[in-house]
Amino acid sequence: MMKFIRTHLAWKVLLSYLLVVFIGILVLITAASLFVPSTFERHMASMNAIMANGSNAGSDEEMQAELFSQYTVAVYEAVGYAAIAALVAAIIASILISRQVVTPMLRMTSLSHRIAEGEYTERLKLPGGMQAGQVDELDQLALSFNQMAEKLEKVETMRRQLIGDVTHELRTPLTAVKGYLEGVMDGVLPASPETFQQIHSEIDRLQRLVNDLQELSRVESGAVQLELAFTSPAELVEKIQSNFSNQFNEKEIRLETDVEPGLPEILVDADRIIQVLTNLVGNALQYSSSGGRVSIDVHQEKSEIIFSVNDTGIGISAEQLPYIFNRFYRTDKSRNRASGGSGIGLTIAKALIQAQHGRIWAESQGEGRGSTFSFSIPLINETDRTAR
Repeated sequence: MMKFIRTHLAWKVLLSYLLVVFIGILVLITAASLFVPSTFERHMASMNAIMANGSNAGSDEEMQAELFSQYTVAVYEAVGYAAIAALVAAIIASILISRQVVTPMLRMTSLSHRIAEGEYTERLKLPGGMQAGQVDELDQLALSFNQMAEKLEKVETMRRQLIGDVTHELRTPLTAVKGYLEGVMDGVLPASPETFQQIHSEIDRLQRLVNDLQELSRVESGAVQLELAFTSPAELVEKIQSNFSNQFNEKEIRLETDVEPGLPEILVDADRIIQVLTNLVGNALQYSSSGGRVSIDVHQEKSEIIFSVNDTGIGISAEQLPYIFNRFYRTDKSRNRASGGSGIGLTIAKALIQAQHGRIWAESQGEGRGSTFSFSIPLINETDRTAR
């Protein structure tokens, strides 16, 4: 019972009110028990004095008046002491409730103003050992407040990191374009088709980066309209195999596919799944050497269809795996920039898969031992499929 009261503020307030009433009643009863005997003794003394006078005239009226006077004094004394005790109890209870309610609210208000001014590291101080189910509503509010502040801090950190990353990524092609143009202007570089082709390549790279950033923003904000339709997983793999066959032949890398027979259709945006597979297979091709192998495997696990792209390329270290889907993260910065990659392809792939209620992850045995990128798409049961 006490645990229940400790974890509910409303019961604490009600208990404080009941405590004030209880104290008032207790003091009233105590005062009555203390003052009634003395009042009775005073009354008897007065009666004896009246009887001693030996006068009968008006004795009844005098006795009634004396009795009423003594009764009134006793009641006023008892009620007065009870009122004083109840007032003191009410003041103490109000102070305690104010400490539990008003003080945390004032701290929260002050902190919210500081957070609004950009001080995202501010947190409310909480008692140690707080656990869910053992705190009242105000403590839960304080925990939620700190969680909100923590998320705001993470968002601000990501915003600053994104600005820094974008600035860095934009600076590289812009510096290259500026260098080529200054070289042509100074006569160091010839105004030849080759020079202009280099400038054009850097501008293309800059345009790809801007387009990728725009698409990532649209996907993460939910602005991308998915055109969902039931699609065969085998058809998606066949499309990828057809698109990449020439590139794999030129680099002398084997492209293999293994699609489990009889797979059910999946409800996806086929173009977006092709986009994700293109990114994964393209990365596998880029990081695999001549004579290597890339395989696309598709199979069913419970209520999901799993797509996997395996390669025999450079692999990924255990330290890098947790960050592989972060914006602008590169396992091999020099090779990726040289190939013109924007560094956010996997981030876009992750956002597209999650938008279709799927999961995406990466696995690797370590550097030089290849890697596997997989994503899952949930199956739609027959009831939902018929409804659609």
